[in-house]
Amino acid sequence: MNYIYSILLLLIPSNLLFGQAVPSPEENIPYLVTFGSEGDKSWGDDDFCQVFFFVVPKTQKTSIYFRVYDPGTGSVIDEKKGEFNTKTKFSVFGGTGCITNKDARGTNPVGKWYSGNNLAMKTFGNEYTSKWYTFGPFNPTSGEYSKKYGGYVFKLSARGISGDDGNLYKYFMSTSSTQNSAVEGGNAFTFEYTFRLNDQAGEVSHVYPYIDSNVISVKQANFDWDNDGEMKIITNTRLRIPLTKSGDGDWKMSEHKVLKTEKESTFDVQFHKNKSAPAKNNNVSFYITNQYGESLPFFTVPIGGIPKPKSIIRITKKK
Repeated sequence: MNYIYSILLLLIPSNLLFGQAVPSPEENIPYLVTFGSEGDKSWGDDDFCQVFFFVVPKTQKTSIYFRVYDPGTGSVIDEKKGEFNTKTKFSVFGGTGCITNKDARGTNPVGKWYSGNNLAMKTFGNEYTSKWYTFGPFNPTSGEYSKKYGGYVFKLSARGISGDDGNLYKYFMSTSSTQNSAVEGGNAFTFEYTFRLNDQAGEVSHVYPYIDSNVISVKQANFDWDNDGEMKIITNTRLRIPLTKSGDGDWKMSEHKVLKTEKESTFDVQFHKNKSAPAKNNNVSFYITNQYGESLPFFTVPIGGIPKPKSIIRITKKK
């Protein structure tokens, strides 16, 4: 009797681009989304504010810029409710407290989440749609230096201050004011992600939380998933940890133990689009906390790389 040994490998791309693009290509997320302050939360944005942090390595000596694609609300990618009437304020922060203030690392815009020095800000209505707007130049040392995060940290927030439409946009940290030129060794992260899912059936989006040595369990929270398929976590040892999923305009949470072998590594949180009846224009908010309720960062370039569970060896009889 002959046997065929078939080896099934979980292949996940590991050749990561620089972490300047937000969302990154590896995340397969079309756009970030922030609604106006009078928006309907059941459309997917729980607090009308999104905060991202950018890390500039100490080796960077020349100026940096933060570029925003489509910061205005009124283009074909934005989510219209009635007539476009939304205004969004984008702000850049650096200096002491930018990341070290506890409120800055939360999942809601409460307390002193805007901590640090306000280096630049601009409010957009329907201008700069379908084009890039550039903040800067900034001296790299204008950020707050953090050994933990590996460089000078800047904070970039988008807050809906009026209106009820969805503003969809992207970021890029650049060495140029006129084009997207990566800062070598840079990275970006957030503690709560509010984003647009792909419309196509079967598409998979990803976010990458880092699990440090002190984490023994994690609690995931997702808002307004609309039952749009499957959500699961992939680790370096486990192929599938299913997550409790939310419906329309509600939060759902689930807690999961962290194995010893999974510490000091990145988790791959996967959002699998419904294959039979995908929701259109679906926005979702998502965060993860540790056993102390502290928010964990999602990095656009996964720390240590995207997890690759060990190969699964299957033996089947030859017919």
